[in-house]
Amino acid sequence: MKKMNPVVHFEMPADDRTRMADFYANVFGWQTQLLGEDMGNYVIASTGENDENGRPKMPGTINGGFFPRKEDWPAQYPSIVIAVEDIYEAMNKITGSGGTVLGEPMEIPGFGLYVSFYDTEGNRVSIICPIMN
Repeated sequence: MKKMNPVVHFEMPADDRTRMADFYANVFGWQTQLLGEDMGNYVIASTGENDENGRPKMPGTINGGFFPRKEDWPAQYPSIVIAVEDIYEAMNKITGSGGTVLGEPMEIPGFGLYVSFYDTEGNRVSIICPIMN
């Protein structure tokens, strides 16, 4: 059986991160962590109880994050993040199968290498190659 790469994270844009954090806390009980400018003002969203490494305890649960909406960024819609073992191999497979990679991988400190892409249907999706400890 061919190895499958799991969905490990979701992302959504936000215009007002404090308003967004309050909304998801009040409606769904999510816990959020508002990161600083050094992390692009990203907001981490925990959707369930996490272990000591920040990973969900309940199988099937994923956490996510919110990024500031920016006029010059493409395809700012809710999207998913897929874990891969080799980001460069995955990028080659994406382009070889008709997708378009959006730029070069960037390092997310403590998490891994990350890059977004368009699939063949025009959906913006992202991949992450986690840092192996």
